[in-house]
Amino acid sequence: MAEEIITIERHILERQRTYPEATGVFSSLLYDIALVAKIIARETTRAGLVEILGLAGKMNIQGEQQMKLDVFANETMVRVNSYTGRLAAMASEEVPGIIHIPEGYPTGPYVLVFDPLDGSSNIDVNVSIGTIFGVYRRRSAEGPATMEDFMQPGRDLVAAGYVIYGSSTMMVYSTGNGVHGFTLDPGVGEFLLSHPDIHIPQTPKYYSVNQGNERRWSDGVLRFTHWLQGMDEAEPRESLSGRYIGSLVADFHRNLLDGGIYYYPSSPKRPEGKLRLLYEAAPLAFIAENAGGAASNGWQRILDVVPESLHQRVPLYIGNRELVEKAEAFIARYDG
Repeated sequence: MAEEIITIERHILERQRTYPEATGVFSSLLYDIALVAKIIARETTRAGLVEILGLAGKMNIQGEQQMKLDVFANETMVRVNSYTGRLAAMASEEVPGIIHIPEGYPTGPYVLVFDPLDGSSNIDVNVSIGTIFGVYRRRSAEGPATMEDFMQPGRDLVAAGYVIYGSSTMMVYSTGNGVHGFTLDPGVGEFLLSHPDIHIPQTPKYYSVNQGNERRWSDGVLRFTHWLQGMDEAEPRESLSGRYIGSLVADFHRNLLDGGIYYYPSSPKRPEGKLRLLYEAAPLAFIAENAGGAASNGWQRILDVVPESLHQRVPLYIGNRELVEKAEAFIARYDG
């Protein structure tokens, strides 16, 4: 018997039918994001040919030079979602403030946060990169969105996901009821269900961290890493293999499927952490928890952290629940 083929559109619509009160707006928004992913995937596979590799000559809000493909990805997400009437506003890692819906167009019940192209420093060397997104229900009643609509903890997300552009393009998302992965078939131009109901394996394989920063780590983080390596004599364990790509989406995706932990600790250079709460940490934490894992800033669940600004940074420990809880224990014991 032939295996059933399920497109992302069909999957989204079938999920919608389980909510009798659904209007279809949310489902259409998810499919809009899938469309953006297809457009970005098309450009990433031929980036060198169309001369959009390299720097665009602009600086983003983080003070980092924007890549040309960064700019394209950001503009694509904004253009596709500005005129549909499904969003009240957007916020991007690449833009200083709220991205409002153009005057004269209707606003909708949701706000969208996104990192248009995570891992962009890897573009020129053909390493996997990705898009991360999160969707919240707006808090304000009507009209243009306000900052209050974005200052929501990750536990209030109604959907989150990411797209990884690598040897194949995959979109992984959750609406709070399981995590599902879809692989883009470039021949038909459609995302097809390839990884239904993803759960992080209970037996982890990998730890992912930039050990070039080891000299800046706290005692707790250093001891936790030694424990992962099987070097803690007080608590011996089988050593995990170290794998670090340097694209958050790629490192997270591998550990989601194979088991493990990714972490980017705080340091004297970055005491607040490096990763952005709204655009990176919270959406991926939502995915991790819905796949049976966990995410923490080292002492608090990421999904409970209430943002204080659009571009707030946090430390991040994410992956297998046991490993995340162990990281918190080491930090509490040695850094408290």
